[in-house]
Amino acid sequence: MNTDSSLKNKFDSIIFDLDGTLWDSTANVARAWQAANEQVKYIREDNIDQAMVRSITGMTYVAIFEKLFPYLSNEQMEEFMGICAVKEIEMLQTHGGDLYPQLDETLQYLSSKYKLFIVSNCQSNYIETFISFSGLGHYFMGHQCFGTKGQPKAENIKDIVNDHNLKAPVYVGDTMGDFTSANKAGVPFIFASYGFGVVETGQIATINNFVELKDLL
Repeated sequence: MNTDSSLKNKFDSIIFDLDGTLWDSTANVARAWQAANEQVKYIREDNIDQAMVRSITGMTYVAIFEKLFPYLSNEQMEEFMGICAVKEIEMLQTHGGDLYPQLDETLQYLSSKYKLFIVSNCQSNYIETFISFSGLGHYFMGHQCFGTKGQPKAENIKDIVNDHNLKAPVYVGDTMGDFTSANKAGVPFIFASYGFGVVETGQIATINNFVELKDLL
């Protein structure tokens, strides 16, 4: 962990990314999308696997399908994305994702000092599914996602800051997209290096596992 004692007591709130920061759901998302694949005839890939899902984690739902399946017509794209969305929520409601180690105890500690929130580029009902599966919803005061308004992550971060009158928030995420969004929103960024992306410069700190936030903040 790259730590800086000056970060303690500097913030009033923490906004978290979800995938690659709080949990890893890529294995079961891949299973869900493959089930959707088997319902249609126009996907060229025979198998949608975890590596494919991991490669686009953090992107908005629309951007994901545009990148993975650029050959689809607008009608096919809309249909397949809708099927995947339904299958994904059904799968995660039952099987969930892998919660990162010591998530509960770390959130318990952090919630005693900070207001906690989630902002993700996921579809509607995805954060709610995480909250239901994990049983950790009581730690968070609010959340926002791409699926709600179709807004970029930076705008959703701003909405959380404004709606809850946050004076000194910090964002924790695992991709360059997270860093860029936090920067656009004017919020300092802590990089979770155990997730899916790489951020080399610009973050105020780097954590190698979730529990390190207890020492950092």
